[in-house]
Amino acid sequence: MKNTLINYQPSSEQEVLLPIAADGSISVWFADRELRFASQEAPHETTIAYQGEESIPKAKVITFLENNKTVVVLSPNPREAFDAFARQMTWVEAAGGVVENEQGEVVMIRRNVRWDLPKGHREEGETFAECAAREAEEETGVAVKEVARLLTTTLHSYNLYGRWELKHTAWYAMRAHRGELRPQGEEGIVAAEWVSRESLEERLKSTFPTIKAVFAAFNK
Repeated sequence: MKNTLINYQPSSEQEVLLPIAADGSISVWFADRELRFASQEAPHETTIAYQGEESIPKAKVITFLENNKTVVVLSPNPREAFDAFARQMTWVEAAGGVVENEQGEVVMIRRNVRWDLPKGHREEGETFAECAAREAEEETGVAVKEVARLLTTTLHSYNLYGRWELKHTAWYAMRAHRGELRPQGEEGIVAAEWVSRESLEERLKSTFPTIKAVFAAFNK
C-alpha cells in the first residue's frame, strides 16, 4: 500500500516496510497489549470507529488499552487511521535481530524479568542492517560476521519520560562465531546468553509478542 502521508522508509531500503497484514490490518504493540487498525471487527474485541484524527486521540486510545488486551480501530482504510494515530507520537526507527552461531545457539538478552533480543535506534546515515549489527555488538559483545535476511518488521509504543514513542523495528537474521558475551549494563541489560534451540521455548514464555513474531519468522 502506498504511503501518501508519512515517509517512513529511506529510499535505499525500500524492503523495510511497515508490518501490514494480508487483510490490510496494522498492529502496534504496547508491551502485551495490541492496538490494531483494521477494516473488520472480530467478536469480543473492543472497537473505536475511526472518523478522522480527532476520533482517536492518543490519550483516549491509551486509556482503552489500559482496560483491554486488544483494541481495534475500525476504518475502511486502516492505513489512513494508522497514519492519523502515528502523527501523535514520536516516530523512531530501530533494528536488531537473531544472532546465531555455528552450533545453532542464538543470543538473547534480559532486561528485568523479560527475555528479549538486541536492538536499538538507527543512527543518521546508517542502514537498518548496519544498525542491527552494531546494536547486537554493543548490547551483547558478540562479533557479528554476517547480516543475512530481513525476518520481519514490528511496531511497538512506549512512554519514555513522559513522551510517547512509536518504534518501527527491522529484525534480521545474523551470524557470528561463538564467544563470550558481555551485557551492556548501562542499557539496563542484566544478562546476555547463548540459548540452545532446546531451551528457546522456555525463554519465549517470558518475552514480548513482537519477539515471538521475530522467532516465528526466523524458524520459517
